[in-house]
Amino acid sequence: MAILLSCTVTSEADRKCRQQVRRLRRENPRGVILAAGCWAQELDEEEGAEIGLDAIIGNRLKACLPEILEKILANGVRPQSPLVCRFSTPPDGSWDALSVQRTTIHTRAFIKVQEGCDHFCSYCIVPYVRGAPVSRNPAEILDEARRVVEAGCCEVILTGVHLGLFRYGEEWGLARLVREIAKIQGVQRIRFGSIEPFALDENLIQTLADTPAFCPHLHLPLQSGDDRILRAMRRGYSAGEFRSLVWRIRERWQDHVHFSTDLLVGFPGESDAAFQNTLNLVRELEFGKLHVFPYSRRPHTEASRLEGHLPAAVIQARCEEGIRLGEQLLGRYAASFIGKTVPVLVERRKGNEPRGLTPHFLPARWTGEGKTGQICSVKIKGYEDGELFGQDFPFDRPDYCSFLKAGIK
Repeated sequence: MAILLSCTVTSEADRKCRQQVRRLRRENPRGVILAAGCWAQELDEEEGAEIGLDAIIGNRLKACLPEILEKILANGVRPQSPLVCRFSTPPDGSWDALSVQRTTIHTRAFIKVQEGCDHFCSYCIVPYVRGAPVSRNPAEILDEARRVVEAGCCEVILTGVHLGLFRYGEEWGLARLVREIAKIQGVQRIRFGSIEPFALDENLIQTLADTPAFCPHLHLPLQSGDDRILRAMRRGYSAGEFRSLVWRIRERWQDHVHFSTDLLVGFPGESDAAFQNTLNLVRELEFGKLHVFPYSRRPHTEASRLEGHLPAAVIQARCEEGIRLGEQLLGRYAASFIGKTVPVLVERRKGNEPRGLTPHFLPARWTGEGKTGQICSVKIKGYEDGELFGQDFPFDRPDYCSFLKAGIK
């Protein structure tokens, strides 16, 4: 049996989904294969049958997957054509009733609190296959957070398609959700998966700054640092507005916040000057981690119909330049921690070295003790191969939040 959680953000993602299903079918001709998610949301049923799928489950209906699987297995034979369970595209606005009852990971837990998007960036298919925004009941979120903490996780990551759109009634927004999760006994770290810059209002910025458990790292997708390209992308902000937001957050947080970001390079009409504007803004804002993606033409999006599509070689060269810059910036940011003592959550051990993440979302390894799920104090000695490295630095403060609030030493 195999369940493919599929993606359709690019045409290449579609191709890889088809390739994966065909491979699974070759390896197990009589096995049950189900596809769920974004690619499944718009997959033609005849194509699904041709490549060997037994069921197609669209978005907002993944909770039906156990029932569909049980039905297929009860029959004892593969269906002659795929069972299809999906709303029309875009899917309707209901919440998919999924939750984590228990976790086998004892470090970090991802909790989904929001689904859907109505921003309609010109290059993006997501609003069409994920549907309109909907937020999860806060009581369910808090119950799940308690369960994962009881299972041994001390770090909670809040996720969503457009996390900043989380709103449940008039009283619940993302700021209140962070405050309530921080009250749960055993929650020592809170993070966001990713949040769009226009979602960070003054209330949320201040809440994050005032919540000791919230880690000083934000992933803010920039995509471009050129105003003309940002308008063509329909991002909803200018380079100047993005710059002001970053400095406002740094001013409030009073910590060396790690900003990571996404860059989409080679967008139709992106000139050399526009690309350099992006690199210049990235340097100015002193980002750490850069995720650099090449623009690829996605059918059924506004951008696919624009003029000025660039040659693949130009896009690839710009990707490589962006990646090189990202490596330099990350190395520079990481080096700022050399000589400091930082708390690190142990995620695994490799040989006699514990390895984990700092509050600033930097990987670290060190010599010394450290069990999975434990937070250790590490004296940073250097940075190499994408990781900080150091040695154990025992401290006698059991309350990690107080330690973090006191500041990295």
